[in-house]
Amino acid sequence: MKVKIHTLFQYLLETTQAEPEAIVGFSLAQSPRLGDFLADLDPDLPLDWNSRDFSGLPELKDHVLRQAGLTGVCAPADVLITAGAAEANYLSIMQLLQTDDEIVIETPGWPQAEVLAKAIGAKVVRVTRRETDGWRLPLDQLAEAVTVRTRMIFLTNPNNPTGDMLDASELAEIVQIADRVGAWLLVDEVYAGLEWDGPRAPSIAGMYARGITTGSVSKALGLQGLRTGWIICPDAGLIRDAVILRENSSEIMNIMGEVIAEIALRPERYDPALGKARTEGLAHLAQINDWIAQQEGLHWISPRAGLIGLAHLPEGFDSEAFARFLLADPYRTFLLPGSAYEQPNHIRLGVGGGLSVNLTEGLTRLAQALADYPRAEGRCCMDPHSTDTACCLSS
Repeated sequence: MKVKIHTLFQYLLETTQAEPEAIVGFSLAQSPRLGDFLADLDPDLPLDWNSRDFSGLPELKDHVLRQAGLTGVCAPADVLITAGAAEANYLSIMQLLQTDDEIVIETPGWPQAEVLAKAIGAKVVRVTRRETDGWRLPLDQLAEAVTVRTRMIFLTNPNNPTGDMLDASELAEIVQIADRVGAWLLVDEVYAGLEWDGPRAPSIAGMYARGITTGSVSKALGLQGLRTGWIICPDAGLIRDAVILRENSSEIMNIMGEVIAEIALRPERYDPALGKARTEGLAHLAQINDWIAQQEGLHWISPRAGLIGLAHLPEGFDSEAFARFLLADPYRTFLLPGSAYEQPNHIRLGVGGGLSVNLTEGLTRLAQALADYPRAEGRCCMDPHSTDTACCLSS
């Protein structure tokens, strides 16, 4: 089994040394500093495993259930602390999906499940979210895609990257679709808690015996560097299988990540931090909505939740070529091209980063790049790896 690189990660690898001066597309809340936690850290803390619970700090697991709205619904034994939501997804998919199984995924969506499924040799069945339908997940098409051969359904809620959101009634319908064939239902909830249009949706682990909720402290709390996330699932066998696989990958928990995450998820810290992320995210969302309204040929469906959304480029633009154009002098501004999500006519914009992101400057540079971008028919203009803009300007 060989895991092949995805377009999204390929672009990040190729541009990681660019040193942009502005970012338009920050996908997580403003990150706290280590000093914010020092007063609550024990300097005598052993940097070995916690010696209490191999599946994670018990108090951290309690906090995870609380923030997911699952206290009293799921038990601490239903929680496994992982190295971020990415490992949570990995452990679940790799232990449940076998060669020739089918997995139903959404597109656009977080690409991890498809990458892993292809490496396993499973069949990937796609259900397409369409911009013309407000990026909604078509439940009728999902029902048609799920068959007796379906082993797993993988979704993100809120959706990454469109910012659409499934509500409680839609999730209940999806549970019925999955239960009809006994399929596992994995919902990545890394953006949960950052809803702009409606309440937080219920976590799937509390709705379905084969429901798997994954999440982390990375997005809403800006603690991506801790690499601390979780699986919540009422199926004891799945949790045990995930522990076994983790023993052969990251092995034991990241104790510093768990300890700081536990502090961050304490109610007296978590609630104000989430409120701050929501206030700053809403302010940036309003700013981007106003800015897009002033741009000729650029439009988007404003995300209903989360910190990112897809904006539709004007005619004649290729997203990756434009993203590289924007990253070069004189703009020096980073954003992720929609080609990372197989949406080559889009760019990903973000409302995260809080006050640490100079969004006004980034949008000013982006507006100038949109105006300057050469939309001639020259081949070099459509080559996403070309740095020769002169030929485009002269063609």
